[in-house]
This record gives sequence, C-alpha cells and structure tokens, in this order.
Amino acid sequence: MEKAFIVYWSSTGNTEAMANVIADGVKAAGGTPELVFVDSVNVDELLAQPAFAIGCPAMGAEELDESVDSFVSEIEGKVSGKNVLLFGSYDWGDGEWMRLWVERMQNAGANIIGGEGIIANLEPDDDAKAALEAAGKQLAAF
Repeated sequence: MEKAFIVYWSSTGNTEAMANVIADGVKAAGGTPELVFVDSVNVDELLAQPAFAIGCPAMGAEELDESVDSFVSEIEGKVSGKNVLLFGSYDWGDGEWMRLWVERMQNAGANIIGGEGIIANLEPDDDAKAALEAAGKQLAAF
C-alpha cells in the first residue's frame, strides 16, 4: 500500500499517542503512514485505499466524538470491502463505544482489522502499544 492513512481525533493526546504507535508499526513494515486529523482528511483519497485506520476516544456516555461520528456517517455507505482498523482511548466505562462502532462498521460491510477495535484506558500501556504496533504492520500489508 502506498500510504497507510491513520485518521483520528484526540482531546487529551491519548488517542493521538495510539495513532503514533500505529504509524510506528506501519513504518516497521516498510509502509508510509499518513497521520491525519479527522477534520483534515481527504475522503476521496482515503476511500481509494484498500485499508485505513480511524481513531476516536470515548466521549460522553461512551459515544464517538461528534466530528468523528459525522465523518463515519459520511463514509459509512462506502466502506464495504474495506479493511478498517478502529482504535481509541477511554477513561470510564467498559468499551461499549468501541463495540458499537465495530458493529456499525461491520454492518456497513467493512472488515475490521484484528476483528475488534483496540482500546486503551487513558494512555496506552505496553500491551496496548504492542497490539497497536502489530495492527500498524497489518495495515501496511494491504
């Protein structure tokens, strides 16, 4: 894959840190990561790729941030057959926002890289970092 797009939104920096670890995995696999804040993504360029990552922390009552939710709504009808890596951080709850997001993307026809999203309680710990780096390597392989 020419570029591995890693689209994200982060308020505290934890989800951004996760995006950076994914980028490290992409680089380690010989790929070129393209980190893009969700408000700056070129949707046509993104959807031209066979795979990409989207990151968003849990907000409110375990929901996607409004800007990410709008972005997902915009691409939802166009992700069938795409390989999508979902990731994000949280500070409360049990990851319900990620389970719902994974289900939403699978219902839209996306293949979720790793079968489920990768979540981290606040800052990614060593286990989360290992999972993120491995997922970045998978992302680069498409």
